[in-house]
Amino acid sequence: MAKWSLRRRPGRALGLLLLVILSFLVLRRYLCPKVDSRDHEGALRLNWSTLIPSWLQHRHLGLQAKGSNFMLEDSTFWIFGGSIHYFRVPKEYWRDRLLKMKACGLNTLTTYVPWNLHEPERGKFDFSGNLDLEAFVLLAAKIGLWVILRPGPYICSEVDLGGLPSWLLQDPGMKLRTTYKGFTEAVDLYFDHLMSRVVPLQYKHGGPIIAVQVENEYGSYNKDPAYMPYVKKALEDRGIIELLLTSDNKDGLQKGVVQGVLATINLQSQQELKLLSNFLLSVQGVQPKMVMEYWTGWFDSWGGPHNILDSSEVLETVSAIIKAGSSINLYMFHGGTNFGFINGAMHFHEYNADVTSYDYDAVLTEAGDYTAKYTKLRDFFGSISGTPLPPPPDLLPKMSYEPMMPSFYLSLWDALIYLDDPIKSEKPINMENLPVNNGNGQAFGYILYETTIFSSGILSGLVRDRGQVFVNTVSIGFLDYKTTKITIPLTQGYTTLRILVENCGRVNYGNNIDDQRKGLIGNLYLDNSPLKNFRIYSLDMTKQFFQRFNIDKWSIIPQTPAAPAFFLGGLSVGLYPSDTFLKLEGWAKGVVFVNGQNLGRYWNIGPQETLYLPGVWLEKGLNQVIIFEEILAGSTVQSTDSPYLGRNHYVN
Repeated sequence: MAKWSLRRRPGRALGLLLLVILSFLVLRRYLCPKVDSRDHEGALRLNWSTLIPSWLQHRHLGLQAKGSNFMLEDSTFWIFGGSIHYFRVPKEYWRDRLLKMKACGLNTLTTYVPWNLHEPERGKFDFSGNLDLEAFVLLAAKIGLWVILRPGPYICSEVDLGGLPSWLLQDPGMKLRTTYKGFTEAVDLYFDHLMSRVVPLQYKHGGPIIAVQVENEYGSYNKDPAYMPYVKKALEDRGIIELLLTSDNKDGLQKGVVQGVLATINLQSQQELKLLSNFLLSVQGVQPKMVMEYWTGWFDSWGGPHNILDSSEVLETVSAIIKAGSSINLYMFHGGTNFGFINGAMHFHEYNADVTSYDYDAVLTEAGDYTAKYTKLRDFFGSISGTPLPPPPDLLPKMSYEPMMPSFYLSLWDALIYLDDPIKSEKPINMENLPVNNGNGQAFGYILYETTIFSSGILSGLVRDRGQVFVNTVSIGFLDYKTTKITIPLTQGYTTLRILVENCGRVNYGNNIDDQRKGLIGNLYLDNSPLKNFRIYSLDMTKQFFQRFNIDKWSIIPQTPAAPAFFLGGLSVGLYPSDTFLKLEGWAKGVVFVNGQNLGRYWNIGPQETLYLPGVWLEKGLNQVIIFEEILAGSTVQSTDSPYLGRNHYVN
């Protein structure tokens, strides 16, 4: 394997002058995007004058596909990549994770861009804090990593709706991932904003982005032959000038190839490598081979096993991929966490929601610790790098804090009076179409439906995804994908029927993404008669949601607290806050918030048994902890310095 280096290419004076003029015109357009107040700071960081010297003198050709090799300028280039998603890792830890990637012998970072998080309301963009894409890409460049950007608009990534915003589903005729006008108009507006940020970060403009992916695994969806050419043109029209790629797994590779775009493959086994490589050769001739996603592990679903992949098998497959002359990207190098409600779901034979952890049994653990995979891969990449690798950074400290016992209590029913007035509707309204969030509906969390009934009977309806049914305040069971009917016991006179419905995660992969509306879908029936006159509460559980609950709204926890309810306590932390893992033994199902940060869901069906709590979200002294428990409350919350994920994977 040839070692790569960038060789200087002297240019003529006239050509250099023309490049200066053209570059100024292009950069003036793209370095002055319209931004809102939340991302003004990010836009100011990109000063075109600081980018010119590097690329004027050295950067002309970028990453190219020439014969069987990638070339960066005039030198053979091997992509040794790894995936880290900035939105799944606390911003304060980005540097730590990227330095560990560099120390493993990798030279390229790949990341998805989640549309749903960046445009939570139509036309309002957020690239601040943990969503600061530009800061992440520039940090990678500072550390010495190239970047392959995977902007979607659909990304899969085990993220809710594959990263597409839920407000798209307000349109009853929406056809996602097609050239349907309602979809392409939204994509165009999003790309207008996103690409104004991305364009200056490209290689030929002095940045680290050497390639950009066109959508994601479209061959396995393939509902509109005009769609991928549309996305390709949408990128190019907005100034994307680096190498374009597609990526597809074995189910979609045959239909995922796009004219003028280099096809890459996603796989986990050596058997797939040979099969897919031969297919690529047959459809696009002699081109550089790349495994865009070599799956170093797999994601977990609630109620299922913890997936692991032996480190020796990983090393053997990575070695085989390189020996076959292929570049590689490790998916995931570091998975991170589905903080909040961002996890996706799968629904083929049955619906399965993904867990909060995105540990993925990856090369680095959820908390950024080293694994046997890291050690073996570092030795392997070090043996072919030709230069000594930088030393791996020290591990971040972990801590077990004293158990926390919640002190205060607020039942859901008592909390309702502090919320906005309920939405009144003759029929149920699904989550996406609620008149909230400036007309954009509700994306995540829970929704509560109330109506009045006057008799017993059989209650039936479509509940997405999981609905706890109450007669007044007494829980009588659940409605979900498997249970679509429940018996309402004998009642006397005026009775309040309540259904607390949770969006457990919209499907992120498959042909049914158009059908991912949440809440009550259509009518709710009692003995086949539709119920009417609903009061609907939006329970999105954002930071603004909890601001309504001042301390005077809470009461001392009763001896036998009833759920669903909120529990408030304080986690005591010493002088040096460190990472920890919260273990909720005795609790059944709910969500944990620490200092306003949503750590995600817990559920006693496993396989995930702890919630990762980054030390950078803790403060010296008492830290506010709020638990929303749906079913059965425990007495304490334990803190441990190591996670529990079904089986210990740190020795594999």
